Amino acid sequence: MLEVAPYAAQAAASRGRLHGEPAARGRSEFQRDRDRIIHCTAFRRLEYKTQVFVNHEGDLFRTRLTHSLEVAQIARTIARQLNLDEDLTEAITLAHDLGHTPFGHAGQDALNACMKPYGGFEHNLQSLRVVDHLEQRYGGFDGLNLTFETREGILKHCSRKNALQLGEVAERFIKRRRPSLEAQLVNLADELAYNNHDVDDGLRSGLVEMEQLATVPIFKHHRDLVLKTFPKITGRRLIHETVRRMISTLVTDLTQHSAANIKKHAPQSIEDVRRAPVLIAFSPRIEKEQLALKQFLRINLYQHYRVARMSSKARRIISELFTALISEPKLLPPEFQTRAREDKPRAIADYIAGMTDRYAMLEHRRLFAVEPI
Repeated sequence: MLEVAPYAAQAAASRGRLHGEPAARGRSEFQRDRDRIIHCTAFRRLEYKTQVFVNHEGDLFRTRLTHSLEVAQIARTIARQLNLDEDLTEAITLAHDLGHTPFGHAGQDALNACMKPYGGFEHNLQSLRVVDHLEQRYGGFDGLNLTFETREGILKHCSRKNALQLGEVAERFIKRRRPSLEAQLVNLADELAYNNHDVDDGLRSGLVEMEQLATVPIFKHHRDLVLKTFPKITGRRLIHETVRRMISTLVTDLTQHSAANIKKHAPQSIEDVRRAPVLIAFSPRIEKEQLALKQFLRINLYQHYRVARMSSKARRIISELFTALISEPKLLPPEFQTRAREDKPRAIADYIAGMTDRYAMLEHRRLFAVEPI
């Protein structure tokens, strides 16, 4: 195992697990977390959960699984340069989308609307719920029993109301403290990855054109460099060369600017990190370019009429499933009927959030289509 800096999270000094366990042999506590996440059911389901394009729309578009792997690769690369704990970084990355609904953000918005009278739904909180309660793999406890540091990193956003209910893992939201540098890194690596792979998927789908993207400074700069280096390059090669150079620039900037922040504030422990300002950050110039790219994607890709049509279908599927199940919980599978006796709305939200895109469409047909079930 690589030695990490004093300001990194220290596996040997972890704040522990919800349920005490003997130390793992041959692995650090954060490696053990990473391995448990990879083997859990919710992780496998990410293969058939949407980023922007629903699973049946094509085999080459990103899914939650491929997105998580891309983020992990980027985050580990930067973690090594900053002497952070790579295994904790990877564990947080691979778990950060475990609670996401089918159909991407459209699915989350629909489920949140359904759950508004019952406390709402937020995929970030659901990811923590998955690893703390919903996975059922071990004889001694529910969930995966991950370390405090991994669970804290998964919990990227949290209202004060929810933080008060969650206890120690959410105390930073009450005390206005920062999480580990590993958690801060995953947050920005996630943003970096999805912006750039949405450019790739948007071009692949034909919903955005190269000339449209040339209005975005960071894309135009790198596309022009590629054309200058390879004057005859076209098609997918041009796209891949441009996107990979964009990613390289962003990774380099995030690494260098974060290293400068760390040097300036000189934290000597993770507790110093918690008291400091956010240290993992892009430079102001690159942050501005990232914002311009995000705005372009929101207007030209996420709000494209073809995406909007599928999003509308997705919201309808989620809403109609919830309405049917809340009215007749006997339609739930037996294990969820048992949970529904304690908290019917939350059990239904757990059931729907755990669905893949194609399972949600299949379940909707089972409940509403007049055909063999």
